[in-house]
Amino acid sequence: MFERLRENLSGLIEKISTVELKPDKIQEILWELKLTLIENDVALVVAEHICGEVEKRLSGLKVSRFEDRRKIVKEILRNVLLDLFMPQGEVDLFNLVERKRSLREPCIIVFVGVNGTGKTTTIAKMANLLLRRGYSVLLACSDTFRAGSIEQLEQHAKKLGVPMIKHKYGSDAAAVAYDAVQHARAKGINVVLVDTAGRMQTNKNLMAEMEKIVRVIRPDLVIFVGDALTGNDAVMQAEEFNKHVNINGSILTKMDADAKGGAAISIVYVTKKPILFLGIGQKYDDIEVFRPEVIVNRIISS
Repeated sequence: MFERLRENLSGLIEKISTVELKPDKIQEILWELKLTLIENDVALVVAEHICGEVEKRLSGLKVSRFEDRRKIVKEILRNVLLDLFMPQGEVDLFNLVERKRSLREPCIIVFVGVNGTGKTTTIAKMANLLLRRGYSVLLACSDTFRAGSIEQLEQHAKKLGVPMIKHKYGSDAAAVAYDAVQHARAKGINVVLVDTAGRMQTNKNLMAEMEKIVRVIRPDLVIFVGDALTGNDAVMQAEEFNKHVNINGSILTKMDADAKGGAAISIVYVTKKPILFLGIGQKYDDIEVFRPEVIVNRIISS
């Protein structure tokens, strides 16, 4: 995870720490930093923001001859990245679920994203995570569009031992979600996880269907699931979904295979919404809570 980016940044930190900290001296290295970030799938607007912040904090910095310049430069870059990962508002999923349970209401979570991102597997991982914390879970297959989607979610439901609500292919996706919420209320189930049709952000009909699902069931959370390996594409998808349904946060999948890391760096800045979890493998336990400081420490080698 982040191997390539970590190596590139390490070299640049070394370079910056050997020049005089004046704007004209560091401009060339900052240009190199921007190119490095872009090559590692960081969105252009985010790369420019990072370089601007680094320049602002470095320019005219007084460093005594006995201070470790490399350590100072590294700390500046670390703080810039940490600030980048701090969105407007935070989401504590488990606190939300607990609060809804205290009100005897199900916590409703809708998952959105394009095909091939691992959205359905992510839903199963989230169900497993919630089950291990003692919550009851219901799966809802509101993907009535893609062939095999119902069977795929059904397999996960059986393996996890949780109930699932489904209709026939071609059914109203919002009606499936609505029935699932009503069932959860009647049975006292704590959490409803709603799978939706993987759609390209340019497909107007499917985007309208997604908007209808959100409008009908009024979920507590809408989570975008993006494939970290697609880099800038994942960032643009998240931005588009956010415009349509106002996502509350993101989950990035395939992070274990992502040596670049650009999507993780960019997605919070672009959507102004937090990353909640990272998918790091195919097994149900292969998901971890996103912690900015852990990720930044992986990017900025010690």
